[in-house]
Amino acid sequence: MTYGEIIKNLKVILHSADLVYGTKDYTSATILYFKAAFLAIDSILLAEKGRSPKDHTERFRMLEKDYPGMYEFLDKRFKIYRDTYSVSIDKTACDSVRNDVKKIIKRYDIQV
Repeated sequence: MTYGEIIKNLKVILHSADLVYGTKDYTSATILYFKAAFLAIDSILLAEKGRSPKDHTERFRMLEKDYPGMYEFLDKRFKIYRDTYSVSIDKTACDSVRNDVKKIIKRYDIQV
């Protein structure tokens, strides 16, 4: 995927996440915010390292090595993402993911 395609997908997913969040479906919103986080992170990796990861494992390894702050975000919150498959996510957990995704986008000046 090209950088432009990643950013285009990020805009769409983030917009959808915000819409779903507005309906108070925090589980679905959390899934979408994580998808946005993955896309934002992948855009940073592609722009700064010249490649994006092929899967979550590779993403974690790339972040652990070069981006400890983003690694910590994903490491601390990845359980929430896994929980979306089996339990309802509350507003507090969703907000933590939502806020951190928006911080990453702002910090790295990703144009969405």
